[in-house]
Amino acid sequence: MYREALGAHGLCDSRLALALGMRHWLESDYEADPRRELMELRRLHQQAERAHGSAAPPQLLRDNANRLATLVGLNATECRLLEFTVMLGMERVLEDTADLLGNLSSAKAFHALSVVLHLPEADIRTALSAQGALARSGLLVLDKSSQRLRYKLNLLSDGFADTMVSTQAHAGDLLRGMVAPVTPGHLQLADYAHVQDSLNILLPYLRRALAQGRRGVNIFLHGAPGTGKSQLARVLAQVLGCEPFEIASEDEDGDPIDGHRRLRAFRAAQSFFAQRKALLVFDEAQDVFDDGDGLRGKSTAQLRKAWINRMLEENPVPALWLSNAIDGLDPAFVRRFDMVLELPVPPKKQRERILREHCADLLDARQIERLAQAEALAPAVVTRASAIVRLVRDELGCQPPAAALQHLISSTLQAQGHRPLAPLAAHGPDAPPEIYDPAFIHADADLAAIASGLQTARSARLCLYGPPGSGKTAYGRWVAEQLGAPLMVKRASDLASMWVGECEKNIARAFGQAQAEGAVLMIDEVDSFLQDRRSAQRSWEVSQVNEMLTQMEAFEGLFIASTNLMQGLDPASLRRFDLKVRFDFLRPEQALALLERYCKILQFTPPEKDVAMRLARLRQLTPGDFAAVMRQHRFRPMASAAALVSALQAECALKEGARQAVGFI
Repeated sequence: MYREALGAHGLCDSRLALALGMRHWLESDYEADPRRELMELRRLHQQAERAHGSAAPPQLLRDNANRLATLVGLNATECRLLEFTVMLGMERVLEDTADLLGNLSSAKAFHALSVVLHLPEADIRTALSAQGALARSGLLVLDKSSQRLRYKLNLLSDGFADTMVSTQAHAGDLLRGMVAPVTPGHLQLADYAHVQDSLNILLPYLRRALAQGRRGVNIFLHGAPGTGKSQLARVLAQVLGCEPFEIASEDEDGDPIDGHRRLRAFRAAQSFFAQRKALLVFDEAQDVFDDGDGLRGKSTAQLRKAWINRMLEENPVPALWLSNAIDGLDPAFVRRFDMVLELPVPPKKQRERILREHCADLLDARQIERLAQAEALAPAVVTRASAIVRLVRDELGCQPPAAALQHLISSTLQAQGHRPLAPLAAHGPDAPPEIYDPAFIHADADLAAIASGLQTARSARLCLYGPPGSGKTAYGRWVAEQLGAPLMVKRASDLASMWVGECEKNIARAFGQAQAEGAVLMIDEVDSFLQDRRSAQRSWEVSQVNEMLTQMEAFEGLFIASTNLMQGLDPASLRRFDLKVRFDFLRPEQALALLERYCKILQFTPPEKDVAMRLARLRQLTPGDFAAVMRQHRFRPMASAAALVSALQAECALKEGARQAVGFI
């Protein structure tokens, strides 16, 4: 080492000369003599060795190290190593001097540290082992991949060393930038009534675990962004009366913290808060469990599987792990969690409650009911949008606050891949209402009698088939109203996915959500998922049919499927439907009665005989055609029954086979 420090013209680094008290070596008239300087360095070394016992780090550093020793259980060797590493990072001369040791293997590093610190090499090795208190607490770990001593000794964070030498540090100070207290939430336990069954288990379990000091308490919460996972963690901490701390996902400069360093922060927090009534929150847990690159890349957790498993079994502070998804979680880790809970988007009643609570000054009752129909409307979307509108409402000009709120919510839903909201004023007060009456449906079964029977049975699987516009979806809505049950409508586009296996998950999720909410589940265009498996060309086509059949069989509520294409459905699906009902084109007398009903609403004179005859010639007429004409009337007003029939003729003329049907009675 002496020879590495010396060059042909004295010390290689002028700062070393100053630190050693050899300022005269730097003077311009000084004649370098490496032999003489080597002897002088050896003399200084021997002098330093004799004075080693009186050498000590700064008092503030020693005080903080002693405080940490008490907090996390460090022995004398571990304290010395921690103090040395802090000084190594703070003193440039010491850092540069350590670089003169060159590249070091772990074994050489142990030896060098034992010489520098005058400690037994075996003690150094034990103190820096993965089982040592330094590593278990995350304060100091040995980086085996690095060669230089300054990099091999890896402190918890960049700001840790500075805090150790600059202030009387407490736990929160030392973890600054890595772990932070959680601010109070703005939701309440009542906002999570849709997961009450899970909370009935979770709350008493956490309460007992905190009271008994139970180790290895870990809860995994997953759900789509905005469903209220972080807010639930705050609510739980408040109800339990404990201090919540969050593992940061970005540092004080806003830069992301990688999964490995977040795990170290988690370890440190476990050690620091072990004696406090605390709750740790690890948000964005996918940064650890699902951050592998490519098909074969292992995640941070998988690379440290044994350590993660041990940590999940031994952590003294209960932890909530929050993630937007669970797909990437290794099954080996799943079983290590005490509870794995999904936090779905709240059901319609709960969405209405959240809207009333946070938007009562922005929306009226009708608007709240309309917005609550958006199935993807998560609590965080509502609270954030309402806060923005409330902040700028005086500067909105002529734009109503309700419209601004709807715009913000709709934009967020679109960005998340969901269908945007329909404008709140889509149905103005002067627009004629859409009419639904089973008397205006041409079906091969008594629809009113079916609805009456369902009020008693509350469970059935119905298949409604027939041409577009014949009233299948409208009947599903009407049945739900008769039962006083919420309706959940899923279109093929809502369930389909470009990712293999995702469609099956969407199907299962739809049935599960309907079951949980007690809703009538209606799937339009169900033929997309029930095609005959004998004609399937890809494995995923078969698996989608299998999933749909499995969910249909297990569903205990009312399931209504509609399709325009009855041919080609898988035979097994036909057996699983309790009733198949054909919806057909309107009979002439039904079409006339429906026309008369609209004429009465629009205050038109009843249709003349010639108008009725023109209507009777339309053999492919459906209730959907009347609805389309009524929508035209909003922007293209019609003044008579004859005008309505002309518009209906135009609708029918576009249908396949219409030319052959028109003109024959």
